[in-house]
Amino acid sequence: MTEIKIKPVSWVQGQDTLKPIRRKVFIEEQHVPEELEWDDFDTQSVHFLAYTNNTAIATARLKPDGQIGRIAVVNEFRNKGIGKELLSTVISYAKTNGYNMVYLHSQQQVIGFYQQYGFVINGPGFTDAGISHQAMYKVLDPTEL
Repeated sequence: MTEIKIKPVSWVQGQDTLKPIRRKVFIEEQHVPEELEWDDFDTQSVHFLAYTNNTAIATARLKPDGQIGRIAVVNEFRNKGIGKELLSTVISYAKTNGYNMVYLHSQQQVIGFYQQYGFVINGPGFTDAGISHQAMYKVLDPTEL
């Protein structure tokens, strides 16, 4: 597996690196309207950047209310365990920073991925930006650090 380094960053620190990844994955590949991709939560959230060989290849964000989102891995690095490492890092960060629970809105095709990490389906599915989603949550146990 490729060696991955993941670091938390603020929007101010990381936006020049975060934006191109999110633009490529969400706006160009998944056709999310640009006005829906960028929001006020970007400046309020902790973002995570995954690197390999000093190249940024994936992002995620953790909103102040515990929502994990904007998980994006560039196409050529998918199915290499990067999403797993990124999700584990965000969950670990949330635990060490006092979050009791995290939640996310999973795209339907990756619900099973999140279930592997203890996320539970919450309520009916819904559509966001023209894509089918499912709300999911995970109760965090701070003793499992």
